[in-house]
Amino acid sequence: MTHRILIVDDDLHIREVIRVALKKAGMAIFEARDGKEALTRFAADKPDLIILDIGMPEFDGLDVCREIRKASDVPILFLSARDDEIDRVLGLEIGGDDYVTKPFSPRELVARVNVILRRIASRGQDAKASQAALSQGRLSVDPDQHLAEFAGTPLRLTAIEFGILRAFLTRPTLVFSREQIMSAAYQLNIQVSDRTIDSHIRNIRAKLSAVNCDNVIETIHGVGFKLGRCEPQA
Repeated sequence: MTHRILIVDDDLHIREVIRVALKKAGMAIFEARDGKEALTRFAADKPDLIILDIGMPEFDGLDVCREIRKASDVPILFLSARDDEIDRVLGLEIGGDDYVTKPFSPRELVARVNVILRRIASRGQDAKASQAALSQGRLSVDPDQHLAEFAGTPLRLTAIEFGILRAFLTRPTLVFSREQIMSAAYQLNIQVSDRTIDSHIRNIRAKLSAVNCDNVIETIHGVGFKLGRCEPQA
């Protein structure tokens, strides 16, 4: 299966570097030069994943992500400059799956894309790889169908968020360190910062809070995080 990737960046050179790297990995590439063109190409080409630059003029990557997340959970990998830490964290909190900082290694970029795509591919696993639905309180996750819901309300989770929540539900009494969460959500020994993990945790909490659950993940100070009761707010 050839994966379809949309590259969005106003820098022609960066688009070319990414295009060459991903084509070598056997992927089909589409490109957009700005945010508005990105939305047009997204609707027309229906990519499997979007590589999205944050720092574009006018309609930037954060704006594009917000628009896409109104109707789709397509994986989004952000590109950002090293000094834009606030934007990188915000990008994860509004629905990004991962980020790569500029300047970046094309090999690392391809690795991160493959990690996300493999997570998404779990939706199509056959019955031999079937996993029982996981649940705690009113929260349930079906790994086979890549579905999550709280009290019957579907949750729109990114691939990384889904992987983190599935890990918690698999071992509901375990206190996870950030390193254990990182291992559950990422592959290929890719390293991400503690702040990235914290952003994903905040995002999961916010999405559950929006459906009346405020105790999905508890902080164990000095140790890490554990699954909460996952019950509706009183």
